[in-house]
Amino acid sequence: MASTANSQSVFNVFVYGSLLADDVVHALLKRVPPSNPAILHNYHRFSIKGRVYPAILPVENKKVTGKVLLDITVPELNILDIFEDIEYERTTVDVSLMDSSKTLQAETYVWVDKKDPNLFGEWDFEEWKQLHKGDFLKMTMGFSEELELPDSKTSVATYESFYAQEENKSKP
Repeated sequence: MASTANSQSVFNVFVYGSLLADDVVHALLKRVPPSNPAILHNYHRFSIKGRVYPAILPVENKKVTGKVLLDITVPELNILDIFEDIEYERTTVDVSLMDSSKTLQAETYVWVDKKDPNLFGEWDFEEWKQLHKGDFLKMTMGFSEELELPDSKTSVATYESFYAQEENKSKP
């Protein structure tokens, strides 16, 4: 039951949210792969109510800036699939590299619920770095450690339990 995508030995992955931060990528993959700034046309990056990470969905005449992680191995792609969990669907897209006019195919993670009422506005990476990156990195490191356990939690469960603990810490 091998699909043609799995016969490739390395992949390009377009990232547009928390994975724009090299230290989050390193926490997951134990390395920072080479990357290029890129644009995904005809998609929009939304904020999600109650979450600190974004979602993308196809929207005509919009674009999402991000970067393409190059030379992602099958085991690394599996880690990213688990990290993105059931809220996202891995999709093959064409992205334009910003430093050349080259277009390349990349995998990316598209929000599954196309009619999600919790999607709004435009997610901002700089704002995320200032407000949420520290906690998100801690959560990602915890997720990465969990991955190595035989009965690891899903990333959504890890995210929700981490942020519930953080909220409880901040309450007097």
